[in-house]
Parts: sequence; C-alpha cells; structure tokens
Amino acid sequence: MTKNTRTRYLKLVLLGAVLAAAQASAQVKIGFLGTLSGPGGALGQDQYDGFMLALAQKDNKLGGVPVQVVKADDRLSPDLAVQAARKLIEDDKVSIITGMTYGNVMMAAAKPITSAGVVLLSSNASPAPLAGGGCTPLMFSVSSGTMDQINESGGQLTQDLGYKRVYVMAPNYQAGRDAVEGFKHTYRQQPVDEVYTPLNQLDFSAEIAQLQAANPDAVYVFYPGGQAVNFIKQYRQAGLLGKLPLISVATVDGTTLPALRDTAVGAITASAYSPDLDNPQNRQFVAAFKEKYGRIPSMYAAASYDAAQLLDVAMRKVGGNVTDKNALRAALKTADFKSVRGNFKFDTNQFGLVDFYRVDVVKNAAGAELATRSKIKVDYRSRDAGQCSMK
Repeated sequence: MTKNTRTRYLKLVLLGAVLAAAQASAQVKIGFLGTLSGPGGALGQDQYDGFMLALAQKDNKLGGVPVQVVKADDRLSPDLAVQAARKLIEDDKVSIITGMTYGNVMMAAAKPITSAGVVLLSSNASPAPLAGGGCTPLMFSVSSGTMDQINESGGQLTQDLGYKRVYVMAPNYQAGRDAVEGFKHTYRQQPVDEVYTPLNQLDFSAEIAQLQAANPDAVYVFYPGGQAVNFIKQYRQAGLLGKLPLISVATVDGTTLPALRDTAVGAITASAYSPDLDNPQNRQFVAAFKEKYGRIPSMYAAASYDAAQLLDVAMRKVGGNVTDKNALRAALKTADFKSVRGNFKFDTNQFGLVDFYRVDVVKNAAGAELATRSKIKVDYRSRDAGQCSMK
C-alpha cells in the first residue's frame, strides 16, 4: 500500500468513525419499564409487544429518528422499579420512559423519573393520586383511563343493567382500591360486600363460597392477569358463570381470553378497547398484531401501540430533539395521532379523556371472542383531574 493510498484509507476510516458517532448521537434511547414476569407478566408483555410492533412498522424510528428501546422488568416490586428507573436514567441515558403496568409500582417510580427530567409516558398504570394533586408536567398517561374512570364506567354499566345487590371483589393494592371506589361512585346502591384479596392470590375457592352465601344478584370484579384466569375458571367450576351475572373490568381481555376460551363465555366487561372496534387504524393493528404474535391484542397492547404513535408525532414536531422538554411536552399534549381506540385526547392533567364500551364474551368457532355491545361513556373525564393544578 502506497503512502497516498494509506492516507486515503485512514481518512475513510476516520470519516466512517465520525459518521458512526454522529449516527449514535442522533439515536434516541427510550426505556420500557413494566411488569414482565410473575402472574401479572402477561400485561407488561402485551404492553411491550404493542410498542415494539409500532416501532417495527416504522423501521425502528420515531419521528424519523432511530430509536433504541432498553427493557426493564420491575417484577411487580415498587422498590425494584425505582432501582430499574435509576439505572435506565443514569446508566442507559434514556430520554423517555414508557410502560408502567401496575399502579403501586408507578406510584413509587413516577417521582424519581420526572424529577430527573425524564418524560414518563404510561401506557397502563394511571393511579388516581397522580392524575389529581400529584400531576406533574413531565408525566403523561395514554392508558385506558385511571382506575376511577374505567370502573366508574363499570359501575354505570351495572347500574344500567338494573342489578340491586352486587358483591364486589378486587386485589388489595392501589389499583384495586381505586377500582372499587370508582365503581361505587356511579353504582348508586350500597354493595352487598366489598372484599379485598391479597395481590397475586390465585386460589379464590373460599371467597367464591363466601359470595355465594351472600346471595347477591350480580358480582363485580377487577382482577388483571393470572388472577383473572384463576378467578374465572373457579367461578365457572362453582357453577356460577351463566347463572350469577359477572361484570368485570380488566379481567377478561386479550391477555386472559386465550387461556380461558369458552370458560369465560357470558362474562360482561367494561373496557376502553375491544379488538372489534371498527376504525381503520384498529383493523390494521389487530391484523398486524395477530400475524406477529399469534394472539389478539388487549387494551394494554392497544394503549402501548398508541403510545408509540403519539411519540412518533411528537418527536417529529420537535425534529427529534427530545432534550427540549418544554417543546416535547407541548408536542405530546396535542395528542395529534390516530388512536386504535377511536377518540383520544388529553385532559388538563395529561391523562386521557376516554370512551368506554360494554364488551361481552361470546362463543365462536374458536371458543370465544370479545364483542362490543354499546358505548357507556364518551370523552369521559377522571374526577381527579380537577385536583391537578396544571392548565
């Protein structure tokens, strides 16, 4: 190799290194923090899969900027979530964190994230305290509503169905307590009883015997993930499903129906999402999700897919400059994207105004499917929003 050739070669190597460094610096890192293991792991996995499907459809770019997603499992532990969030921020240098599966975890992790100047975009957990007085400029939720909101729609549905003696059950943690409070806000009768079971309890035989003895005319439950599968199966085994009406929120959905199949037929749900919602973006999303993952999407996957669509629009508006938090916040607040759930826009607390539907579990050739029956609420506001000082 001649001296001139060697010089040109070294210049090309140097140029390549410069270009590689420029490309790396232009890449945006996004942290995904969710519950990916244990009985609630199916929820976080659906969130992650929905987000990654949207990213794959955009050639691993958002707003035209290359994106690297760094995944962390909080294992449903608030303490582990805080540790994972700090690692994502300090070691991985993420600019945005999304995910957030359970409310108790988000209650612990939200402040450490936003205090570090990192945008938090939840695609599921939406604890009532953070939607109200605990709201903050760098926190957004594109989820299917706070526990208050979605269970207020469930309470309204139960009221509209005319049930007078309702037995209520939920897990004993932040979201479970919020769920029951939301239900009681719109269900105008006093529940026969309200029972809180330990988080991650999987055997409900004693509680089911107890509710039978109370002789209600309907049962209302909030049980996500693995708890839902066990509760529904045991409710069916006790001979109750189809005999004693079961109304639920976040219990029978895309994460649990594949395991339950026709065992869940007859259950009635209140939800912000169903795979049969008839709009162009949802039809495309459901087809792509089923093709990629071999199952129907849940509301967790749908909201996380929407989170990616929102980030795509917002990052394009700021030219990929996620370091200008004020500009990024302003771009996110417009919620200028086509949601798979139909209508979606942010309230003043940067949590969503949401539409809610009655969705029934009906029998089909494959066992069972979710069928939208009616709309319960339109652009429904969290009552916690009035406690938020942001405008």
